[in-house]
Amino acid sequence: MDLRLQKVVPVPLRDWNLSQSGVWNQEVLLECGKSYLVTSPSGKGKSTLLNLLYGIRRDFDGEVVAGNRKWSHLKRNQWATLRQTEISMVFQGLRLLPQLSGWENLRLKSRLPLHVTESRMREMVELLGIVDLMGKKCAFWSYGQRQRLAIIRALLQPFHWLLLDEPFSHLDRDNIALAAQLIQDECQQRNAGVLIASLGDDYELKLDAQLAL
Repeated sequence: MDLRLQKVVPVPLRDWNLSQSGVWNQEVLLECGKSYLVTSPSGKGKSTLLNLLYGIRRDFDGEVVAGNRKWSHLKRNQWATLRQTEISMVFQGLRLLPQLSGWENLRLKSRLPLHVTESRMREMVELLGIVDLMGKKCAFWSYGQRQRLAIIRALLQPFHWLLLDEPFSHLDRDNIALAAQLIQDECQQRNAGVLIASLGDDYELKLDAQLAL
């Protein structure tokens, strides 16, 4: 499922000079199976781009097209299906349920069809070093620990695209390396595309292209 951005401009950026942008008001092809890094200073639209690709922002001119589907034409039930089967996202705010334990947060996601096995889920938890926390409510975890849980949660469902909004901001280099390798292994296995927003760090990911907003 390739994604095509056709002259997309978020409404808040209509009056900006976007002539130097590599994304806004451009014709952009994002090929499924490839990895892209989106960079810009803070406040220049990285989260906006990911949120409109995920369908939770609809305030933009232009169009996003996947196959014969136009984002502007999709209805609420179609978006629900799309988010369960084709697009997964790690939000900057994570969107975990703090009153639930780590395992409970993951098992809510793993109820979706074609999810990874219980044993693979445990392997991910052990790999990212949070297994000892999993029985505790997420409200008592550090932000970096919750980031690792949110990454695992996003990998549990089926997807063609994985969207990551500054997912490593509270991780040290060792944990970034582990999380990045897990993401790359899972996406390569599924031939899924990756779009990761960053202030500029490439996190030593194997990237196919960089998009500057």
